[in-house]
Amino acid sequence: MVLGSAIDIIEYCGVPRFHFVDFPLGNPCGKPFDLSMQREIVSDALELFETAKAAKTVVYDTHEWGNDTWRSRYMQINPEDRERLRKAGENRRLERQRMRDEGQVRTV
Repeated sequence: MVLGSAIDIIEYCGVPRFHFVDFPLGNPCGKPFDLSMQREIVSDALELFETAKAAKTVVYDTHEWGNDTWRSRYMQINPEDRERLRKAGENRRLERQRMRDEGQVRTV
């Protein structure tokens, strides 16, 4: 059973049971510090775990984030951040290559 927000990936891969929460990635159990919401979402997901009868069962959670401003900012890159992000990516690629050269990560 998967509890998550990346429905496109899950539908492509196919899992036996998926409790979809339409929240920003990294928040599948609800808003940070909102224990009531988190308990409800996890409880609903566990119910799916117990009741799903067919393969690839998907249930859409009914909780709402409260506003959709996160959607318009998702994956947004501001012009002033481009160079910083480009450098960070290049540094990460160099570090990964160094680790591959030292046998610390798999090559494929």
